[in-house]
Formats: sequence, structure tokens, C-alpha cells
Amino acid sequence: MAELREKLRRLVPTRRRLIQLYAALLYNANLKGYIQGEIYTGGTKAMCLPGLNCYSCPGAVGACPLGALQNALASSGSRAPYYVLGILLLFGLTLGRTICGFLCPFGLLQELLHKIPTPKLKKGRITRVLSYLKYVILAVFVVIVPLWYALQKYPLPAFCKYICPAGTFEGAVGLLANPVNGEKFSMLGILFTRKFVILVLVAAACVFIYRGFCRFLCPLGAIYGLFSGLNVVGVKVDSAKCTHCGKCVACCRMDVRHVGDHECIHCGGCVDACPTGAIAIKAGKVVLMGNEAKSSTEERRVRARRSRVAWAVALAVLAAALLYFNLPRGDAAQSPDQSPISGSVEQDTPLANGDGGGAAINEPVPDDVPVGSEVGMRGPDFTIPLYEEDGNFHLADTAGQVTVINFWATWCTPCVAELPHFQRLHGTYPDIALVAIHSDLVTDDVEEYLSGFDYTIPFALDDSGVITAYGGSTMLPQTIVLDQNGVIVYNKVGSVTYELLESLVAPLLEE
Repeated sequence: MAELREKLRRLVPTRRRLIQLYAALLYNANLKGYIQGEIYTGGTKAMCLPGLNCYSCPGAVGACPLGALQNALASSGSRAPYYVLGILLLFGLTLGRTICGFLCPFGLLQELLHKIPTPKLKKGRITRVLSYLKYVILAVFVVIVPLWYALQKYPLPAFCKYICPAGTFEGAVGLLANPVNGEKFSMLGILFTRKFVILVLVAAACVFIYRGFCRFLCPLGAIYGLFSGLNVVGVKVDSAKCTHCGKCVACCRMDVRHVGDHECIHCGGCVDACPTGAIAIKAGKVVLMGNEAKSSTEERRVRARRSRVAWAVALAVLAAALLYFNLPRGDAAQSPDQSPISGSVEQDTPLANGDGGGAAINEPVPDDVPVGSEVGMRGPDFTIPLYEEDGNFHLADTAGQVTVINFWATWCTPCVAELPHFQRLHGTYPDIALVAIHSDLVTDDVEEYLSGFDYTIPFALDDSGVITAYGGSTMLPQTIVLDQNGVIVYNKVGSVTYELLESLVAPLLEE
């Protein structure tokens, strides 16, 4: 009977596991994103959440502080670095690596993988040395490489782009798993393949090694580790009760030298292992989690009351978040494809004689045809700078022409592969207007890149959020075709063939 009770006890989630699950759900409260296969781009995305949770996850309602830091460092001259560094300082001083132990969704995933029954690798001198590798990754891929490219005016979030398994799993796999995004498989290249291999290797390692990514590779954990001993919330040792028996370090599965050091994730596993009750998780002087067997009845009652109040507040916050992000709320709940266009993109200016809804070419535009990014809507007007020549590309100047817009980037393999199709289309149908718009994420010298080809199509830089106005995001390539009235007849993410482009353009020219 006692054995049965022990097995049942192990099936009940611990308080820490419940907090981990809660944090993962709160970070990804946009549940409809998984159903729609879209990334949430609302106002809360400007807010950094403390744990490692990819911005591109369909459910994510906030930004990853690690990605935000790289983008801030890569955007030299902006005020963004002050906000990101400030928020990391706030998280570090208040919680430190307690975030790793309680509030990191990818940490939870690693622990669940480690529960798969296999032989486990125990910690030792080698794992302790390897634990310093994450500081090397922090210095090189999060700081040095982004700053190096920023000095050359090319933003490059190196860790996110080349390594981050959390981004691959939560962002790429999370989107590709939805059948709605089946066409996006055509965009995958060697970069995704390499990152997917890294993800598989990290996941496999975590089965045998407790939180292998967290211990050896995670630069966010390295940042929070710099605040060890300074964080307000975390595992604290009462030196008056401590006998220095070493049981706390022996039971810990992280590569700690002592409780609360830079490798400690403040999970509280050592709290019950301490024979004298010297260890507790505290917020300042307030005990949040202590050894129940070593605590008085009154102490247990006080902690139980605090716990009930905290969970009531937390569940109310979670319920509010789920309602906010998933219930229709009028204009505030619109998807990126339906949201009002902001920035310098002109929202209310119709293309000259533009129209939708079946009106004849060059007839006046009915007032009820909206400007937007969906097929049947009028394409938003915009003006953006052209590469390799002075001047701008103004969409309104193409009134009366079939217009093809392609969003691409030098670092996007499918984008580069399909450029010849647009060049061929431009040569075959000289009467159409065509522009290839490079993403504002520039990691190469675009003009130098284009100088190696004989393209005659105009190339421009998206410096005003045009892709967002047309319902796009960081997913490339994206192609839009507008008829002579400026009405969208095709708008999709994914690679195109010349035959598809011709099948879209030729019938419009025959009208």
C-alpha cells in the first residue's frame, strides 16, 4: 500500500511543475494562433517575457529577451538597447536563474524529455567544465557577431538565426505543423536543415542529460547567472543552521559548487534534502517554499495562505489573458492580415482609378472596396527607396498596370532561387510593373550582391513596413499580384514558378 501511495504521489505535479506549466501557457496565451497557423503581432509583442520562448511561436504573446537583445545590439543608434538591457537587469536582480527553474518553457520541455526512461549521464568534472560553454556562446553569438554586423549596418541576430533550438521547435515547427502552412515547406533551405539537426541533437541529449541545453548552451541562462547572489527571489541558505554536510550539492543535478551559485536554477530540489532545514526559497525575508517537515505548524499555515492567494491571482491573470487573446474583440482582435495599416504606408489613398469587386479597368473605385491585404481588396499604397539608383518606387505610379510585388532577402535561399522567374516575367511582359522588395532585415550588402547578376527588374528596400501592410511577416518569399485597378488577385507566402506567375499575369493583360 505504501508503495502504491508513493507511485500516486509521483503522478501528482509538484508546485514547481504547476508553475512551469502555468508560465508556458501564459507566455503562449494566443491559443488561436495554433489553430490559424499565424504569429501574433499585437501590441504585447513589444514586451519582453523573462523565459526563453520564441517570438515566432504561434501562441507567443511577448518577445524573447535573448532575441530582443540581439536585435537591439544589431540596431546601432536606436534607443532599444536601453530598454532591453534595463529589462534584463530587472529580471536578473529580482529573479535571476529562478526564471530558468520555474518560468522557462524550454526548460520545462527539457525536463519532460529527461523523464524518458533511459540510462542517465551523471554530473562530474567534465560537465562542470562544459557548463562554461554557454558563456562563450553568449559572448560570440549574442554580443560580438551582432555588434560586428551592426558596425557594417547589417543587423544579424546570430544565435536566433544559426543555433536557437527553442526558436526552431516553437517557431518553425510550431508553424509548419499546421496544415494551413503546408506551402511554406517550399521556403525551407539549408539554414533550416542545420537548425533542425541542432534541435534533434539537443532534444536527444536532454533525454540522457538533465537540462543539457540549459546547462551547456543557453546564453539567456548565462546572463541570469551573472546575477547569482544578487537576485531577490531564489534559494537562500541560513548560515546559522547549515552544517556544511554537502547533501544539497550532492542531490543537485545542475553543475553547482554551492547553493545559489551561477549554475543554480533555484528549483528547490535541495530544500527537502537539507537535514537541518537551513535552505528555503525566499523573496527577501519571506519564505515561499521551505522544508515542511522542519517547519512549525504556524509557518506551514502562513505559507499555505500565501500560496492560495497567489494561485487565485495567477489564475485570474491567466483567465484574463486567455480571454483577451482568443475571444473576438472587434478591431483590437483582428489578425495581422486585417489590422489597420500603420507607419508610412498610405491607408486611405486609393490607387488612381483602382478598384475591386469586378469593376471594369479604369473605372472609378467604389467607396465600399476596402484597402487591405486580402484578395479582392485594394493594395495599400506605399513609397520605398530603390537600390542602385536615385529615386523611389511609388505604387500609385503603376495605376492602370498589372503589378507584381515580390518580398525577398539575400539570406532566403528560396527567394534567391526564384528571382530569375521574375526577371523572365519582366522581359516577357514589359508592360507590367514589377518590384522586388528586400526585407528590412539586411545581413549582406544587397547592392554588391545584385552586382553579380544581370537583373533589370527594380529592387527596393522595405524601410516602412510594406510587408506588414500586405499581411506578411518574417516568412519569405511572398508574392503579390495586383490587377490594373490595384486590386489584389494573389497574395501568398512561398516559392513560385514562372508558369504560376505567367498564369496569374497573362489573363489580366487579356482583359
